[in-house]
Amino acid sequence: MFARTPRLLLRPGWMEDAPALAGAINDPAVLRNLSHVPNPYGVEDAQRFLDLPHHPLMPRLLAFSRTRGAPRLIGGCGLHRGEDGVPELGYWIARSYWGLGFATEAARAVVGMARASGVRTLRAVHCTDNPASGNVLRKLGFRFTGETQRRHSLGRGTIVDCLIFEQDQGGGMNDDPVMTAYGDDLPVAA
Repeated sequence: MFARTPRLLLRPGWMEDAPALAGAINDPAVLRNLSHVPNPYGVEDAQRFLDLPHHPLMPRLLAFSRTRGAPRLIGGCGLHRGEDGVPELGYWIARSYWGLGFATEAARAVVGMARASGVRTLRAVHCTDNPASGNVLRKLGFRFTGETQRRHSLGRGTIVDCLIFEQDQGGGMNDDPVMTAYGDDLPVAA
């Protein structure tokens, strides 16, 4: 899966992206907001991530700025299966690109891909001390469920309080056999 937005090219990561991925994400300010990404994050971590299998209905994409010169890796966005099987949206943006709307732009494209594939219910989670992520989710039409969960964050190396958001279009391809055929082996978004 590939997507083009006004400012971004979103595509699956390739092994040759490993150095750029490690360089863009290995920032304590970025890593602290990510549950599934170790801190520090090196080229070997990037290679392991890029080598994960892909689920056909759950995109896991790197985001490249495609304006002003050669494309630059600025973040990532994708879906992974939550503990209860509901697809969860995850995203990150390199710190030098924060506040420019790239997270919203990338996530909007990934949500659109999920909807086009028949995924009806999406969840997203953010740490309580990261309100900027909540702002992104609200712009995309996610709503706070009123639920707070304690989740382990590899980026922080501890348990953190997280707010749970959902976007539901009714219906239910989420229980479709194609979606569940991968069992617990679904890759996790960066």
